[in-house]
Amino acid sequence: MNFNFNYHFQKNIPPGENAYWFIFRNEKVLTRTDGNTTKPLLIRAQDIPQLDINKALHTGLLNDIHCYAIFDQKENGIEIPDTEWVSVRWGYDKFDDAMFHIYGRARHLLLWADNNRFCGRCGNQTVLKADERCFLCPSCGFTSYPRISPAVIVSIEKDGKLLLARGTRFQIEMYSVLAGFVEPGESLEECIKREIREEVGIEIKNIKYFKSQPWPFPDSLMIAFTAEYAGGELSIDHHEISKADWYSPEEFPPIPKKFSVARMLIDHFVEQKLR
Repeated sequence: MNFNFNYHFQKNIPPGENAYWFIFRNEKVLTRTDGNTTKPLLIRAQDIPQLDINKALHTGLLNDIHCYAIFDQKENGIEIPDTEWVSVRWGYDKFDDAMFHIYGRARHLLLWADNNRFCGRCGNQTVLKADERCFLCPSCGFTSYPRISPAVIVSIEKDGKLLLARGTRFQIEMYSVLAGFVEPGESLEECIKREIREEVGIEIKNIKYFKSQPWPFPDSLMIAFTAEYAGGELSIDHHEISKADWYSPEEFPPIPKKFSVARMLIDHFVEQKLR
C-alpha cells in the first residue's frame, strides 16, 4: 500500500462514512494485521460505538481519506476482526517507515490535546480553534500549540570504534548512541558537547549534521549528528547511563531496531567502515 499523507491543517471535520481511525491505549494502537505488517483501520464511526467520537481529533488526510485519532482510555472491549493492539514504541518493526510516522503523529497530537483541555494560565476549559491547530482559552485568550521538544542524538567515533551506551531507563537489553534535550538558549552544537561531557566525560570535535526524525515519545524531534572523539577518559553519569564503551562493528551489543534515527547513525558508521 502506498501512503500519501497530507499534513496541512483542516478544521476538526466530523467523521464521515469511511475514515482511517487511529485508536490508542497508552502506547498501543489498534491495527489491521497482514502477516508481519500492519495497516490502518478504514472503518465507519458506527463500527466503534464504544467510543465517544466527539473526542476524536482530525490528524490529516491519508490518500485523500480523513484520519482521526482517539484514546480508548476505558479499554472498552473493541472487537474488530483481524486486528491487534501493537506498541508503536516497541513494535515498530511491524510498521513501514511512512506508517510509523503517521501513527506517531496521531499519538503526538492526541497527547497534546489531552494535556491542554484546560488553560495552563487560568484553569478554564479550552476550545479547539477552527482556523489553526491550536487550543484557545475563551476566558483569558491564552493559546496552546502542539509541543515539540528538540533533542540531539550523536554518533561518536574513535579509532574505528563507536561509542555505545545503555541508558538506565531502557526497558530492554539495548545499547545506543547518546542523546539529550536542548536547553533554552542553547544551540544544537552546544547541546551535543554539554550532553556528552555530562554523560560520559569526554570532548568531541568535527560535529556534522546527519538527519532529523520526529519521535512521538512523547513529543520529540530528534536532530542527529556525527562527531569524532577529541579527548578525555570515559566517566559515566550513572544516573543516566549504566554502561558505556567503544565498540567495533563485530563487537556490537544489542542495538536499536530499524526505523529509529539511532539505528540509522549506527548503520551509517558501519557502512563507512566497509568502504
